[in-house]
Amino acid sequence: MPQGFYWLILAQFFSALADNSLLIVAMAFLHEQGYPAWWAPLLKFSFTWAYVLLAPGVGHLADMAPKGLLMGWMNAVKLAGALTLLAGLHPILAFALIGMGASAYAPAKYGLITETVPPSRLVAANGWLEVTVVLSVLLGTGLGGLLVSDFAVAGLSQLWPNPPSWWVDTRLATAFALVLALYLLAALLNIGVPRRAARLPVARLQLRPLLQDFRQSNRQLWLDPLGGLSLAVTTLFWGAGAVLQFAVLRWAQDVIGLALDRAAYLQACVAIGVVVGAGLAAHRIALNRAATMLPWGVALGLLVAASSLLTALEWALPLLVVTGAVGGLLVVPMNALLQYRGHRLLSPGRSIAVQGFNENLSVLVMLGLYTLLLWLGLPIVPLMVGFGLLLAAGMAALMLQLRLKRA
Repeated sequence: MPQGFYWLILAQFFSALADNSLLIVAMAFLHEQGYPAWWAPLLKFSFTWAYVLLAPGVGHLADMAPKGLLMGWMNAVKLAGALTLLAGLHPILAFALIGMGASAYAPAKYGLITETVPPSRLVAANGWLEVTVVLSVLLGTGLGGLLVSDFAVAGLSQLWPNPPSWWVDTRLATAFALVLALYLLAALLNIGVPRRAARLPVARLQLRPLLQDFRQSNRQLWLDPLGGLSLAVTTLFWGAGAVLQFAVLRWAQDVIGLALDRAAYLQACVAIGVVVGAGLAAHRIALNRAATMLPWGVALGLLVAASSLLTALEWALPLLVVTGAVGGLLVVPMNALLQYRGHRLLSPGRSIAVQGFNENLSVLVMLGLYTLLLWLGLPIVPLMVGFGLLLAAGMAALMLQLRLKRA
């Protein structure tokens, strides 16, 4: 891989590790403060809003600034969001600020890969990236679960019994502080990220031209046969995945009977599987074979529905790992194909912004639906079965569409 690639991987890994740890700690904080369970998905909802609303501008911003430098700036914004949470800002608002940093971080990160890695190595590079992204979910979720466990909370409070007076009054104050340290580590690692020159000259970002350009870019990528197919797959995948991130936690607590800290470890089983699947895809699937992976999407939806029907932990664990592996096999080649087509049709920053807009709009819609169903009192098992079957049906429809186009 090119020089500096592994610094990029490490910097984004620790930044995402902090994001995922903070999510679990913030969920525990909401529970500690007496909020009902349906508030938890709203953390992710508020984190995601910026990916959608700021998409027309962040793509151009990523192309007008050196992407490595922009990653450092946006990591500082995420750190500021975490600090405001500690200062007493409501977690929903704090996560909205963190999401603003993440929304510009993403096109800089993915765009830098398309600029530095040749097409022949793009699937492998995406395999590295997706493995570390999923590892950040796996380890971040596990770390968050550890930090909110009664044992850890008691031990950490003894190590640091007197946090600053301006910090929010919570027994999780030290857990929040450790997450802040992860953001600082990511900032230090960002020093080694390649400093590629900006692709576009610095210009004034005017709203109307930005919206017109973004609408045209979005339309151009959707109308491209391979670009539109891969965008549809990743949009459906990440929307469903965001729901399942919370649904697995709820299912583990309601059906298996685990506390939040142990449920977080169970959620990590899915991430382990994704790492395995992503690694296999990176080494075995060429870019020109990405479209052949669609049947794995149907299998993924069916596995989600099947796993929710289990009530024994010893059966649930291996099936969740298999579910994650199938997801990794699907998303890594599709993501590489999408980046390849987007890089050729648009600039790297704009194509990643279009991708982020669609995927995160799907996240907002599906999380909103999930939160509404929880608020209405729908049990978690039929909810997961329904989402799994809808995912399978959506992937099957894309397979049929591809066959009709090739006929």
